[in-house]
Amino acid sequence: MKRVLITGGAGFIGSNFIRHLLARYDYEVVNFDKLTYAGNPDNVNDLQSDRRYRFVKGDICDPAAVNVALDGCDAVVNFAAETHVDRSLIDAGAFIQTDVHGVFALLEAARQHGVERFLHISTDEVYGPRFPANPAREDDPLTPANPYAASKAGGEMQCQAFFRTYGLPIIVTRSRNNIGPRQHPEKAVALFITNALEDLPLPVYGEGLQVRDRLYVDDNCEAIDLVLHRGQPGEAYNIGADNERPNIEVAQAVLDLLDKPRDLIRFIEDRTNHDARYSLDTSKIRALGWEPQHDFETAMARTVAWYRDNPWWWQKIRSGEFSVYYQQQYAGRLARSHGP
Repeated sequence: MKRVLITGGAGFIGSNFIRHLLARYDYEVVNFDKLTYAGNPDNVNDLQSDRRYRFVKGDICDPAAVNVALDGCDAVVNFAAETHVDRSLIDAGAFIQTDVHGVFALLEAARQHGVERFLHISTDEVYGPRFPANPAREDDPLTPANPYAASKAGGEMQCQAFFRTYGLPIIVTRSRNNIGPRQHPEKAVALFITNALEDLPLPVYGEGLQVRDRLYVDDNCEAIDLVLHRGQPGEAYNIGADNERPNIEVAQAVLDLLDKPRDLIRFIEDRTNHDARYSLDTSKIRALGWEPQHDFETAMARTVAWYRDNPWWWQKIRSGEFSVYYQQQYAGRLARSHGP
């Protein structure tokens, strides 16, 4: 493997994975990104001086642009996606366009170029709600419960079709909720941190009892790397850190780490059909030798510290398009909110 195409490499996990690849291997990396609101040039601008790195602006839904970017690439890692559940409830069509049609266009181009590996990044949400008594295993049916999860499941079905029909060497990872540097502040942990740093209320859905596993992004990058090189084509791999906590405890941890009062927490009207929790069986990825290196406390501390130390990064985002979205999503709910 000499050259890898990373789609969505200006986003959160994608930009961290590019840094991981460049630090570990002497690969050439082509970063193909549309630069939507979540694709941030600040995530990768410092990589421009690396001779092995090249950025190409483009949309995975554009076959001509994808074909140009794929030229000479041995492998594809597809991070490109619309990913935020709340936004999918407002505009599901954008998610279908990128997460289903875009994946199809990318797969077709990869087939034509004869790539050696195609790794598609998915999510634990494709399984729908799960509890520890019945954790989701990779061969379980996909039963998504919201438009975002459904779009990701649709992309996965395209991947399976291309593997079974054309023999394209597809691999899929399904990870838990990532946290860490460079995550857009629309996401819960980044939102809690940046709000707390500005002494603004932390909007917690319902009573904050929804449980999520907080996987530190560096641990996910290690797992993706392992699957890219040693994963079995046609297979999926669950990735989780066993850092499960209810959202209220996550909000409290953020405030405690920043020495902010807990009365900044505001309980707001829950979103539609909010999944109570997810649960994964991760024995398959662990059998390859992967183990997470960050427990909940360490992952949270490192994440909070990065946002505290890099206000230049997130303040620009919060003053732009995000402020319009934030008002639409939270203003009314906060006006009807209550404290702990």
